[in-house]
Amino acid sequence: MTSADSPRSNETTVHQRISTSISERRNDVLELAQDIHAHPELAFEEHRAAASIAELLSSAGFDVERGTSDLPTAFSASIGSGDLTVALCVEYDALPGIGHACGHNLIAGASVAAALALAPLVGELGITLKAIGTPAEEHGGGKALMLARGAFDGVGLALMVHPVQDGTSYNPAGTSAQAVGRYRAIFTGKASHAAAAPHLGINAGDAATLAQVAMGLLRQQIPTDHRIASFIAEGGVATNIIPERTVVEFECRAFTLPQYESLLVRVRNCFAGAALATGTTLEFEETEPLYEPLLQDDALAAHWSAAMESFGKDITPSAGLAGGSTDMGNISQVIPSLHPWLSIPGADASIHSHAFTALANTEQAYEVMFEAAQALARTVAGAATNPQQRERFRAAAYRR
Repeated sequence: MTSADSPRSNETTVHQRISTSISERRNDVLELAQDIHAHPELAFEEHRAAASIAELLSSAGFDVERGTSDLPTAFSASIGSGDLTVALCVEYDALPGIGHACGHNLIAGASVAAALALAPLVGELGITLKAIGTPAEEHGGGKALMLARGAFDGVGLALMVHPVQDGTSYNPAGTSAQAVGRYRAIFTGKASHAAAAPHLGINAGDAATLAQVAMGLLRQQIPTDHRIASFIAEGGVATNIIPERTVVEFECRAFTLPQYESLLVRVRNCFAGAALATGTTLEFEETEPLYEPLLQDDALAAHWSAAMESFGKDITPSAGLAGGSTDMGNISQVIPSLHPWLSIPGADASIHSHAFTALANTEQAYEVMFEAAQALARTVAGAATNPQQRERFRAAAYRR
């Protein structure tokens, strides 16, 4: 074997080809990401974004299925026929009122650019490459629905990135995200005139207030990495009517499923106690699929970190994030996965804020998006060409 044919030389050549491909499609992907940012669409309403992404992938030779898993704004774009199937997850939904404050325009751009860079390499890497459009990550659990409906069948490894504020390590090893379940609590009482006959009413508004106070007191008695959040979605219709119906939307988060289930019981008891105290009846409704905890694959994390280190990024091991959830957790529970945190240089505001919406549309954000695209593509190439890892990922191909 000559030095030109060495594994290191071949790896360098693949990295160069990935970089060249991303440079060639840079303007297309940048315009796509900027357009997604400029036209925010909420969960299951991302028609413009899904169509634009699917069109770009189709123009690059991908076979695109639209409306995957009976979700109009989902898609699955495939290229190649290798015996190792790789999925790049593409997110593009926005948040109500504040747009792309979670940077899903950057998630979409990174995954699409990585897919375009890998497309010419699928034959020599021996992979089937899928770019899977997954709507409704913020609310609705698009990936959970698509997993259950077969969109990830046969996938041996799945990858995506997620932007965060500056200062977060680019090394995803050992990091996670919380399980989250979201619910609706419905109190039903009895209407009556608030001045002439309040004693004849049963006040559902009081029940909602008591439940929120109970949850507030509970926070002192739960671990610091658990989370409870709620708001009153319906709270009455007029001051002179005793409210006969109130609705409280709430969520619970924890880093393991047993912890989450224990917390949920305690929170539901807050509502049950409020119903008992006020004489109202109580119903619970699950509003979204459960988001499961996120598991990072160590081998994929090592490939990613090596790539990001070559770009001068900090890959010091992280203690993990303090909170947050993703339906990528559901994928990671059954498919080896990577979901690294993409620290935007100079971003000094938390995600899910108006300030971060602006930060997700800056030159610095797009520059690191393209670095992430290279790192994703290098991670796939590294996993596909490592014999031991390739076999593990092939064996891990998901079947429902």
